[in-house]
Parts: sequence; structure tokens; C-alpha cells
Amino acid sequence: MAYMYILECSDRSLYVGSPRNLEHRLAQHGDGEGAIYTRSRLPVRLLYFERFDRVDDAYRREKQVQGWGRAKRLALIKGQGERLSSLSRKRFSKPDVSRETTERD
Repeated sequence: MAYMYILECSDRSLYVGSPRNLEHRLAQHGDGEGAIYTRSRLPVRLLYFERFDRVDDAYRREKQVQGWGRAKRLALIKGQGERLSSLSRKRFSKPDVSRETTERD
């Protein structure tokens, strides 16, 4: 059994991990023995987790969620799966046509 989990740290940042034993890992975080990132941001609070049969699946999911921004992670936590796709799209501004010039010989 393995897990992917999301913690909220005291500075409101979100930490994503993937242990085999979630209870043990949470105890480590709480004791200041967890990741360097969370040690300076105690206390932490478990917001979300997913369970996996295979460790490599949990790790792959961890890496996927680590690549997401805060808004997308919060949508996952809140069970707003329908928002995940829209939060994935990059937003590009339209080019300012008035600045474009053309040269003619």
C-alpha cells in the first residue's frame, strides 16, 4: 500500500508527498523529522490523500500533483474535479497588433 498526500503548512503552503505508511510519515512531519521543507513550516495539517496498491503509482501521482499550481491542488482537495482541466490551460495574451510594424522596400 502507498499514498499520495497533500499537507498544509503553517505558512499556508502546500506540500505533496508519497509514503508507504501515511500514519508514520505524518507522525514524522509532526515531530519535525519529515522533509526539510516542512520542518521550518510546522505545524502541518493533512488536507488530502489517495491510496495506491503500487508504490510507483503513488510516486507518479506525487510528481504529477507537484507540477500543479496552488489553485489546481486546492480544486483536487475540494473535490472539484471538473475544474482541473480548466486550471491546466495556459493563458496567453493576444499580441498587441498596434505595436507591429512592417517594412516595405
